[in-house]
Amino acid sequence: MSYETQLQVTVLAPLLLQLVGLIFVVVGDPHIRRENRADLVIIIALLFSLIAQNFGVYLLATRYPSDIARTLLGIWGYAVRPVVLVLFIRIMDRPHRPVIPWVLAGVNVLAYLTALFSNVTFAIVDNLFLRGPLGYLCHVISAVMLIWLLVLTFKGIGEKPARETVIPLMATLMIMVAVEADSLTGESMAVSFLTIAMVSACMFFYIWLHLMFVREHEDALLAEQRIRIMISQIQPHFMYNTLSTIQALCRYDPEKAFEVTGKFGAYLRQNIDSLNQAELVPFEKELEHTQVYADIEQVRFPFIQVDYRIRDLDFSLPALTVQPLVENAFRHGVRGVANGQITVISERTEGYHRIEVRDNGAGFDPAVSVENADSSHIGIRNVRERIERMTGGSLEIDSVKGEGTTILIRIPLRKDDHEHPVRG
Repeated sequence: MSYETQLQVTVLAPLLLQLVGLIFVVVGDPHIRRENRADLVIIIALLFSLIAQNFGVYLLATRYPSDIARTLLGIWGYAVRPVVLVLFIRIMDRPHRPVIPWVLAGVNVLAYLTALFSNVTFAIVDNLFLRGPLGYLCHVISAVMLIWLLVLTFKGIGEKPARETVIPLMATLMIMVAVEADSLTGESMAVSFLTIAMVSACMFFYIWLHLMFVREHEDALLAEQRIRIMISQIQPHFMYNTLSTIQALCRYDPEKAFEVTGKFGAYLRQNIDSLNQAELVPFEKELEHTQVYADIEQVRFPFIQVDYRIRDLDFSLPALTVQPLVENAFRHGVRGVANGQITVISERTEGYHRIEVRDNGAGFDPAVSVENADSSHIGIRNVRERIERMTGGSLEIDSVKGEGTTILIRIPLRKDDHEHPVRG
């Protein structure tokens, strides 16, 4: 084997190993959709055939001339490349059927089949490649499909995370650059730059599909978590007790019953709205919801005092963040304590928005109750997870049995945070 042939085989080996590894990963990956997995398997099979076609054309052009064999391989190469691009489009735009790209790919196949009996697209004469009047048809159709891919990619900007936009964009641009590189090298390589780029693009699209699964899985977890939070917040005993309180008030204080009913409705509406609230909410809105809850509880427990020391309002946080902590303080902290006191503090410190919920109640062991997420303190763990995931902040607990509990939330400052008038 000559040095040149050894060099060409050295280029082939990594590509073949890459595709072999990729097909095992794709077939065994349960996290991408079945239809996308099928498209990737087809693409990999076509890429195997393109590598064989490239190497066959190289051998026929340099060592074993055969006009008919080279013509057949040329037809296959020109026919397959647009089909691979159509499959990439179908992966990118799964809800829709790429009818126009498939029609263009079909026209391309029919056009290049004419090489068997005419020179409309190309001809091989005495082992020389002669391009016909429609010789660049494959390039034009492929260019249309690459533009189609770019449009689909740019449509996702702003709607998806940057990483999900960059990957298909890089794959598309890489194919475009490879086409230009091939125009400069001709058939002097065993594998064209375009085939190499398509193999890499296939890997990129697999990574892209996997990242999409990860994001969808995270979104599903967040949705499930919001449902758990709402269910944990709308506890049956709280509903029953509030309705019983309203019923009793109807007899001796109808105006108060009317007021509490309105607050109870607002409380339920805010909890239900949180199901569809995937974004951060203004702290002021969360504070109002907390006050509504505290007002309802103070009707039943007038001996419990709630003090608000609000010095910072202009920031956002996950919905149902402060209210569950105040509810926890009522239910498991100060309810059985004489002169119970709950304090809610918000202030801006260096680099953070600082929220503190403090009570002088029964206290608990944070290491046991919160980390093990027993029924008493699952709300605290949910709040901590959402604070960390959605803001990059933190939640710390300092609790001593018999003395009380302090929960401290820190939310990093953002560039668009500005000073806000302090509530009086």
